[in-house]
Amino acid sequence: MRFAKPPKTFEEQVGILCSRGMEIDDPERVRRYLSHLNYYRLAAYWLPFEQDHPTHRFQPGTRFNTVLEHYIFDRELRLLVMDAIERLEVSLRTRWAYYLSHTYGPHAHLESRIFKLDGRWSHEENLRKLKDVVDSSAEVFIRHFDRYDEELPPVWVVCEVMTLGQLSKWYANLRHSKDRNAIAEAYGLDEVNLTSFLHHLSIVRNLCAHHARLWNREFAFTWKLPRLKPVGLLVNFHAPDGRRLYNTLVMLAYLMDRINPHSWKTRLEELFTKHPEVAERHMGFPENWQDRSLWRGQIL
Repeated sequence: MRFAKPPKTFEEQVGILCSRGMEIDDPERVRRYLSHLNYYRLAAYWLPFEQDHPTHRFQPGTRFNTVLEHYIFDRELRLLVMDAIERLEVSLRTRWAYYLSHTYGPHAHLESRIFKLDGRWSHEENLRKLKDVVDSSAEVFIRHFDRYDEELPPVWVVCEVMTLGQLSKWYANLRHSKDRNAIAEAYGLDEVNLTSFLHHLSIVRNLCAHHARLWNREFAFTWKLPRLKPVGLLVNFHAPDGRRLYNTLVMLAYLMDRINPHSWKTRLEELFTKHPEVAERHMGFPENWQDRSLWRGQIL
């Protein structure tokens, strides 16, 4: 069967929304938004307001302004999440490189013996990928090391050109749990939980980098919640909605308290205050979430 639907003009798109029951006060304003925000991009935000998906009829009282409010909230949320991810990524680069260099030497990343040997990880292949990144880099601090004999700069240099996904893999595939735990200890976590969360966070970061939706998203990968350490953190998660964003935000809030205490949580709470129409339940937030110990600053 061939697809036969013709494209719709921006004016026709406004008409479709009106015909399906969406309240639009200023059609020209909505047309202007649709001319810069793809109809199907916004559709993800009005989907929960449909009362009948086959016909796409909206619930009575659904306003375009409410849908737009959710879109703007999500954009600002992505920026806030990316800010936390950046801080964690830079911190992890530092702790990873510091531990490896002081334990195994400046070129620890060249030592295959300290990395896993199973089929899911190839030290040789990942070293080649890292070398490709270094060779293509125009960073002055990278090119400074061209004069030396080693095939790659020291670990504290190459970590700065790793992506979060690469860093996550190089950390997760350290051969000995004692090495992974020594790095995870900086965050008060067990290495199993940090490894799992970094995998999840790589997915979240990619979504943010491609301007994809975080609000009302279900994640396919569920990461392992920290059940033993730090003491008192587990009760702040919301297990029934483990595939939604709330648990991710709990972990980021905890880690931000370790890296840059308190300011990030305040900004998250202010974001909800700024957008009162946004339904927190669509992101897996429990009722009265702000009363939980983490949000009151009682987890160190």
